[in-house]
Amino acid sequence: MGDQRWSLLDSNPSAPTSRRHTILIVDDEPSNVRALAEILKDNNRVVFALNGADALLAVEEERPDIVLLDIMMPDMDGFSVCREIRDNLEFAHIPVIFVTAAIDIESEVKALAAGAVDFINKPFSPPVVRARIKVHLALKDRNDELYHMASIDGLTGIANRRTFDRVLDLEWQRAWRSRSPLAVAMVDVDYFKSFNDLHGHQAGDDCLRIVAAALKGQACRSNDLVARYGGEEFALILPGCAPSIMADLAERVRSSVADLAIAHGASSVSPSVTVSLGMACLGLSCDGNAYPQAAEAARGGGGGLVKSADQALYQAKQSGRNRAVCVIEPIEGLETGH
Repeated sequence: MGDQRWSLLDSNPSAPTSRRHTILIVDDEPSNVRALAEILKDNNRVVFALNGADALLAVEEERPDIVLLDIMMPDMDGFSVCREIRDNLEFAHIPVIFVTAAIDIESEVKALAAGAVDFINKPFSPPVVRARIKVHLALKDRNDELYHMASIDGLTGIANRRTFDRVLDLEWQRAWRSRSPLAVAMVDVDYFKSFNDLHGHQAGDDCLRIVAAALKGQACRSNDLVARYGGEEFALILPGCAPSIMADLAERVRSSVADLAIAHGASSVSPSVTVSLGMACLGLSCDGNAYPQAAEAARGGGGGLVKSADQALYQAKQSGRNRAVCVIEPIEGLETGH
């Protein structure tokens, strides 16, 4: 056990996957890990880490539904681990329960102040551990459901503006840390008001749903995001999209809507529904050189990338619509991945 960063303790692999939660146990004493895993093995997927640093790696890679955390560990104590989880917007929703031999009130208060949702003393009672974990997992499931409902656009079923802003912030931070490319696209349905006036609002709603599905079909990787930005405008977040593939991807997005052939009797650019698109990509140019605006792009963060994409969208509209305009906002040192 001690020669692994973290590992799987999955004692019941035949349990239905849809009903299983992932539980991360963090304790520097392997016997404690085994004892907790034995208690929680039914209908759960159990993983463990033996120190705080590996626990944070496990949280990032395994995305557990709950973390059971010891306080006293070498190098990085449980309080620090809990604060790290809480301070990360991506993982702050994961409940943390301290399972520890420290039974003084000061430790319990400190644990709750660090962001823990509960505190279980060692030696623990198996029925009590099961009952408490069951309660907190049920609460998390309900909170996840409410969070999902608050994150989705009711008309199109894709992410809403609030989710777009949150994910963009996370992806910007990730791109900056890993020095990897990040692209944002702003997409606007051409002459949509005229479409509504001629075909009716019900047809307009149907149009937006179909366009949203087409965009989602082009941004289909697990970390891509398609969101309804507002009205007839959509936005895409495309992590890892390098400048070398940006133009091709933008054209595929544009043509995916044109190929739908949704009749538009009030458009001056096409007999069917089209979109205009502006895309901005953070990364190196194809020849590997950085551009003078690199520092400005860095200061602007994700919002600066949106601004650049919005300006490119404006250019696409001004130059005739039903087209894509792409810009590069490179920062020296970024890798050009796909």
